[in-house]
Amino acid sequence: MPNSSSISEFLLLPLADTRQLQLLHFWLLLGIYLAALLGNGLISTAVACDRRLHTPMYFFLLNLALLDLGCISTTLPKAMANALWDTRAISYTGCAAQLFFFLFFISAEFSLLTIMSYDRYVAICKPLHYGTLMDSRACATMAAAAWGAGLLNSLLHTASTFSLPLCQGNVVNQFFCEIPQILKLSCSGYYLRELVVIIFNASLGFGCFVFIVVSYVQIFMAVLRMLSEQGRHKAFSTCLPHLAVVSLFVITAFFAYLKPPSISSPLLDLTVALLYAVVPPTLNPIIYSMRNREIKHALMKVLLYPLFQLQ
Repeated sequence: MPNSSSISEFLLLPLADTRQLQLLHFWLLLGIYLAALLGNGLISTAVACDRRLHTPMYFFLLNLALLDLGCISTTLPKAMANALWDTRAISYTGCAAQLFFFLFFISAEFSLLTIMSYDRYVAICKPLHYGTLMDSRACATMAAAAWGAGLLNSLLHTASTFSLPLCQGNVVNQFFCEIPQILKLSCSGYYLRELVVIIFNASLGFGCFVFIVVSYVQIFMAVLRMLSEQGRHKAFSTCLPHLAVVSLFVITAFFAYLKPPSISSPLLDLTVALLYAVVPPTLNPIIYSMRNREIKHALMKVLLYPLFQLQ
């Protein structure tokens, strides 16, 4: 029976059984990846280049776009390479690195989404104190705290997971390395140590979720008390994209990690993983730009700037 010291590589779950379907999946994933790179890249460029978007809300949106770029770049390139070259292998070090960076980006993103809900709460419920509570120093500190929380969480989980002895082979039933699938390979009884870490982390995540819910309850109560219909419309237009992004992230991630083992299957696990690892980074730029005139205007300037340079 192999142990962790004798394992030099893992075998990931293939996306398809036939060569034709593998190539089809490669092109589909490539299209999704390029769309995510383009969308998040345009959002980042627009926020960085347009001075009118140098506000706390768009500063956090810039950080979200960078995290989305990192998150999807951690999983899809390796899956595309495996599909293109008809292989399943990933090195032990590569698997640990993939797990580390994925957890880093996804943990930091959830922390940032929590901070963004606080930003919307202050903007709508305490508008007179917004400039004081959300000044540039406070925003930079909160963003750094989100990135730092993601780093610490990732270090903790990666070290805990890969310190477990592995006795159940090296076949990971997922298209990338994730904690639940690695734990299935650990020796009986040893996974309890990582389980304690997961429970602690889930408690913190639930606390962030409660904070977001409470923030939005107060936001909606404040919006409904507004006398101006235009004010209500503006408040909803700034809050709904963030709420949609949070909902998409929470629903897919919670279902992936909290679904009952009785309904687990390789196909279902693969589908859910694609939903929470690939769909949010791809759709987030669309969600934020769809109802936001300032973002649309900034994106038009970014896209049309090369044309003006040629004239």
